[in-house]
Amino acid sequence: QDNDELGLVQARWSFVNKDENLLTRLQNINLCFHFEVEQQVNGVFLNFFGFNGTAGVWRIKALEESGGWMERTTVEDMDIAVRAHLHGWKFIFLNDVECQCELPESYEAYRKQQHRWHSGPMQLFRLCIPDIIKSKISVWKKFNLIFLFFLLRKLILPFYSFTLFCIILPMTMFVPEAELPDWVVCYIPALMSLLNILPSPKSFPFIIPYLLFENTMSVTKFNAMISGLFQLGSAYEWVVTKKSGRSSEGDLISLAAAPPRELRHHPKTGSAPSMEALMVLKEQPSPKKEGKKQQKKHNRIYKKELALSLLLLTAAARSLLTKQGIHFYFLLFQGISFLLVGLDLIGEQVE
Repeated sequence: QDNDELGLVQARWSFVNKDENLLTRLQNINLCFHFEVEQQVNGVFLNFFGFNGTAGVWRIKALEESGGWMERTTVEDMDIAVRAHLHGWKFIFLNDVECQCELPESYEAYRKQQHRWHSGPMQLFRLCIPDIIKSKISVWKKFNLIFLFFLLRKLILPFYSFTLFCIILPMTMFVPEAELPDWVVCYIPALMSLLNILPSPKSFPFIIPYLLFENTMSVTKFNAMISGLFQLGSAYEWVVTKKSGRSSEGDLISLAAAPPRELRHHPKTGSAPSMEALMVLKEQPSPKKEGKKQQKKHNRIYKKELALSLLLLTAAARSLLTKQGIHFYFLLFQGISFLLVGLDLIGEQVE
């Protein structure tokens, strides 16, 4: 409150369902790295990071001076953060303050979320690049915004993963003259995965599934990046991420069970539903108990992923015949990963 230069305080997300299934475990690895490395390092050294949309507190003056909330992209939280940074406002990230959130448990929901998270920044990059160049911030901060904040994480890495592991590597199996060294195929991806997984050490058993799944998701991320960069049809697609409500169910039921005197002092009372509605909620069966009965299998088919699985598995067979060594194992397991995702066999399938 006493720091007039401070525009945003952001807390860290923690996840109530991170151990629900393989999909949520893999998401947790990415987001632990995002908060504990990206957000924390940028907050300490640059006083800037992307606002995460929730679990943050803004100074009203910072919002007003930066042009206010805008709906010109699908990442309006990142938009206001960039504009506030260009106006000289400083941000603080509190890694020791956790706010409970929920991860999407179905692949379809996660896929839609990732499309928005990678298409939106490219929309914003197109709009902001002139303002970044003209701004009065230091050259180092301009470099950080353009290269590290926008291009590296949202454009270069998805492009690298998609072209190298999904196109170039399998195609080299059909061209005898072409050869990729093992350090490109194996050691660099392994090192990148190891660095990503360090902030969540309990996830080390999932390092290989994480590497394979990230390469698989590069198809969605690459498509979203191209869509946002060139303003294609799906660039402004907004689909609310479907979640099961695990993070709010306990709060509401405990609030309904509290006596009236406690409710008067409960910090959520002002925005809470009426007592009658809460008591009805309490009497209803818990979604956790009835979840298995309500769930209905509804597997989708993802044609791009299936097409790439066919290419990779064919390349793996070709690699086996030509005794290409380590390439065979990578292509085989990567092809199986694409096959599982293409048949929607990862995460929950809920109608």
